[in-house]
Amino acid sequence: KDFADFRRENLGFIFQDFNLLDTLTIEENISLSLIINKQNSADIEKRVHAIADKLGIKDILSKFPYEVSGGQKQRCACARALINEPKLILADEPTGALDSKSSRLLLETMSDINKKMQATILMVTHDSFSASFCERILFLKDGKIFNEIFRGEKNRKDFFNEILDILTLLGGEVGNVR
Repeated sequence: KDFADFRRENLGFIFQDFNLLDTLTIEENISLSLIINKQNSADIEKRVHAIADKLGIKDILSKFPYEVSGGQKQRCACARALINEPKLILADEPTGALDSKSSRLLLETMSDINKKMQATILMVTHDSFSASFCERILFLKDGKIFNEIFRGEKNRKDFFNEILDILTLLGGEVGNVR
């Protein structure tokens, strides 16, 4: 029970394959952890609508997962992971099913959460653009750390170019972080 409470209150998970409950609406999927934590209904509604608005899915809250696109499902999964303002977010290819606009919205939201709430985000990605939003990147090759870089004071464009330079050294395809 203590482990379940800790997980529910401190961890957020963004899965590559959404893991939404098909029998719940998008709004219910997002609010489920708040309901389990016995938050008051007015607060739940306010928080769900705020995160849904930020991720551009407010207009689909009454729909079920089978009625929305893959990108909308992923944004719902992200909203569900972020709704509790967790201390640690584990994200597996969170932008994989998203178009470029939705990806940017999600990455900016995650970046805000990282800065404003001091949440740690551990993201696995093959996407250089997504990686350029990070503060620290570990490059893996054959199951071992190949290189590590920090963003520091660099702007995102310069950091993106540094990522591409490392990928060239890594022998990977430009555009894929491995």
